[in-house]
Amino acid sequence: MSRTTATFAKLKAEGRRALIPYVTAGFPYADITPELMHGMVASGADVIELGVPFSDPMADGPVIQKAGEAALALGIGMTQVLAMVRVFREKDDSTPVVLMGYANPVERYEQKHGQGAFIRDAAAAGVDGLLVVDYPPEECEGFAEALRAQGIDLIFLLAPTSTPERMAQVARIASGYVYYVSLKGVTGAGHLDTEAVGQMLPRIREHVKIPVGVGFGIRDARTAQAIGSAADAVVIGSKIIQLIEDQPREQVVPRVSEFLSGIREALDALPAATPKNAAGR
Repeated sequence: MSRTTATFAKLKAEGRRALIPYVTAGFPYADITPELMHGMVASGADVIELGVPFSDPMADGPVIQKAGEAALALGIGMTQVLAMVRVFREKDDSTPVVLMGYANPVERYEQKHGQGAFIRDAAAAGVDGLLVVDYPPEECEGFAEALRAQGIDLIFLLAPTSTPERMAQVARIASGYVYYVSLKGVTGAGHLDTEAVGQMLPRIREHVKIPVGVGFGIRDARTAQAIGSAADAVVIGSKIIQLIEDQPREQVVPRVSEFLSGIREALDALPAATPKNAAGR
C-alpha cells in the first residue's frame, strides 16, 4: 500500500477530507521548498503536490506559469526537485508527495540518466505519486505498472467534459486518487460552480472507486468547505502561489501556514463523511 492510499484510508476512517496544497518547486526561493513543505504539513496538509517547473505548462494559468518561469531561472529542474523530496524525507517519512507536471521533464530526465532512471530515482527520493498532465491513460499502462511496482501512484485528471468512457479508462489505470478539474480552463481561473461539482462527483464515482480530489478555482475557506462537502480532497495551488510571490523569505512559510490552517479548520468543521458519500462506496 502506497503512502497516498494509506493516508486516504486513515482519513476515510476518521470521516475527514484531505487537504492537498500545491507549490511550484523552487519558488519563490530556490532553497525554500523543503522548509515550506514541512510548514504545510504542520498546518494540516495531508498530501503535498510539488510542481515540476516547465517552460510550456499548458494546463496552468498565468500565476503558476510565472512561478515556473521564476523557478527555471533559478536553475530548478527534475534533478533539483528530486533532491528537494530527499531533503523533505529526512524529517518526514509519512506525508505523501506527488509530483505534478508535464511529460517533457520526465522524458528529458530519462534521456540524460538512462531508461528507467526516473522511476528508480523518484522512488529512492521518496516520491509517492506522479501526475503528468499530458500523459493520457490509454498510452501509459506500462508506465503505470512500472510506477506501482515501486510504490508510486499514477494520478490522472478528469474534467467537466470527461465522458463516461474516459472516466472508465482512468479508473482502470489510476491509483492513489483522481484529480477532478472543477471548471473549464486553466489553474487559477474563477467562476467555481460548487453545485456543478457536487452533481459531477456521483457520476465520476460510478466509475472511479478511489478517492476523488477537486482543484482549480478554490481560493478560500468558504469554497474549500463547499467542495469538501462532496469531495474526498481539496486541492489548492494558485492562491498559495499568489500569497508568496512577493514575500520576503522569512514571511513565506508563515503566510502559507496561516492560510492552510484556516482551510484545515473549515474542512474539519464539516460533518464526518458518511459511507454514502465516501469514495469507493
